[in-house]
Amino acid sequence: MADGILSLRNRKIVLGVSGSIAAYKAVEVLRLLVAEGATVHVVMSANAAKFITPLTFEVLSGNPVYHQVFDSNASAAMKHIRAAESADLLLVAPATAGTIGKFANGIADDALSNLFIAFRGAVIVAPAMNDGMFANPAVKSNIETMKQRGIEFVEPRHGELACGTVGQGRLAEPCDLLQAVKKSFNLKHDLSGLRILVTAGPTHEALDPVRYITNPSSGKMGYAVAYAARDRGAAVTLVSGPTRLPAPDGVRFMPCKKATEMNKLVSQQFPECDVLIMTAAVGDFAPEQIEKGKIKKKGDAPLVLQLMPTEDILRNVSKLKTKQFVVGFAAESENLTQSALEKLRNKKLDLIVANDISAPGIGFQSDSNQVTLINRHEEVEHLPILPKIEIAHSLLNRILKSISAPSCNP
Repeated sequence: MADGILSLRNRKIVLGVSGSIAAYKAVEVLRLLVAEGATVHVVMSANAAKFITPLTFEVLSGNPVYHQVFDSNASAAMKHIRAAESADLLLVAPATAGTIGKFANGIADDALSNLFIAFRGAVIVAPAMNDGMFANPAVKSNIETMKQRGIEFVEPRHGELACGTVGQGRLAEPCDLLQAVKKSFNLKHDLSGLRILVTAGPTHEALDPVRYITNPSSGKMGYAVAYAARDRGAAVTLVSGPTRLPAPDGVRFMPCKKATEMNKLVSQQFPECDVLIMTAAVGDFAPEQIEKGKIKKKGDAPLVLQLMPTEDILRNVSKLKTKQFVVGFAAESENLTQSALEKLRNKKLDLIVANDISAPGIGFQSDSNQVTLINRHEEVEHLPILPKIEIAHSLLNRILKSISAPSCNP
């Protein structure tokens, strides 16, 4: 994606502010938006007004601030609400856990949640909360639900929090939020007409009726790619192993469990796709024999398993390849670049994405990662630690650039 448009002149933006100590940053966000030429209306939750006065936002925006559902000046309030509802974009910064919960579950009990329910434009949400709250499964589930509905999130940053702890929960910096707004306006359906096949998640290889061999892949990277490609206009098919993630809306979803099942689905779909992005962590081995009954423990006697290699899906599709652009992923614990280069060559890939699974705090189960991209010309590019959705867009940018180049399909 391009880095952003030069200004926000003639853009109408609603800045939603909820009740967080980080509300003070919303003042700077407003200043930056106005400086870029945007017309900004501010809508506050009831609790937000306890941190920052509505008058502050009114003076800086030059517009009335909507913060009470029942306003004594009803006609003026309705006029302002109509103006807000017709805006191009709603940016909610900061968004507390409570506000996100209301948004995800259709609860409208204050000015901000009422506006969100009625709003029909693009929405960007920037969470800010304690790290424990951000890690809570209920909060994660609400965020995933909203992402399914096409709502963009600017991930909170890692650092010192207002409660005194250190973790992920800090509101993104105002300049980062400004760039997210610019990027949203500059996001075009640049992948329209492309058919993109994505694989995600782990595979489960059964030992017996109650046990299986797997790996800790969460599927988050593949799902992020599917979301990003969908939002940019591609026709997306997602072949997914078992994960806890909901099936994305607007995507053809094909679940599977075993490597053989994933291989069959990919082989069936591959001839009809333009791009294959193989993020799935497919198990390399499966039991030679699946026991019909539960394997019993026999004292201290060791259990010996005979494992056989699973189907190599990328090698199989390379035999079917005509003009498709094929991307592989390599999760390595050592010799990252060299191992990825060997996989690129051996499987005749157009691009490979490698990550170091030994690095703490990123990769499997995480919302962020640090990857190395290597193209078919063996040019190496190292990306910094980024949210997986940003990695997904960076990857799609490079794919689009490659397939648009005259030399892409020799």
